[in-house]
Amino acid sequence: MKRSGPLYTLLAGLLLAAVMLSLNATTGTRSSGYGGGGAASASPAPDPAAPPGRTPAPKVPSASAAPTAPAPSASAPERVYAGRTDDDGAAVSVSVRDRRAVAYYCDGRTRESWLKGDVKDDGSMRLTGRNGAELTAVTRAGEITGEVAVAGRRQDFTAAGANRPSGLYRATNEVRGARIDGGWIVLQDGRQVGIVTRDGKPSAAPVLDPATGTAVVDNARLTARPVAP
Repeated sequence: MKRSGPLYTLLAGLLLAAVMLSLNATTGTRSSGYGGGGAASASPAPDPAAPPGRTPAPKVPSASAAPTAPAPSASAPERVYAGRTDDDGAAVSVSVRDRRAVAYYCDGRTRESWLKGDVKDDGSMRLTGRNGAELTAVTRAGEITGEVAVAGRRQDFTAAGANRPSGLYRATNEVRGARIDGGWIVLQDGRQVGIVTRDGKPSAAPVLDPATGTAVVDNARLTARPVAP
């Protein structure tokens, strides 16, 4: 019985050592699963396409571009044409803007007519005036060619582009109780053709100063303005 005491002591010590080793192993396993150095908390691998030492910028989805509202279309510029009939008996001027046209036919003595109408997409036009006056023409290569009929007489004409002071002018006013209506065509070479009507009676128009737009009628100064549709 005396010899079995140390044996029991040795066995108890071995059993205690085994229990301690088991506890240490369990504690180490739990620490490795929840600690900062375990596989679950490992940092993600860097983007292989990114340069060494730089962190790639986060990708931001591109926003779709907002639709742009169309700009309002500007009014078409005015174009003025001036010329003479093929028989050189009269002058014709046409002013065009935004598919509208106004024309003036004048022989510088007694025959005149104001006409107006629309311009089609192909540049053709048919303008009409009082007493059956009519102008049919088409715009091509910077000039207008056509035919004008006034007071039963038909005449072909050609009118080229005109820049001010050339062009078409008109003045209306009352002078000494008389109604005055004047029209002038200033050709590209400076020549003028015009008629002033006093209470319905036509006569040759006085010279118009294109720089000031004025003319003297019956000792009174009359102001004429460029004509636009």
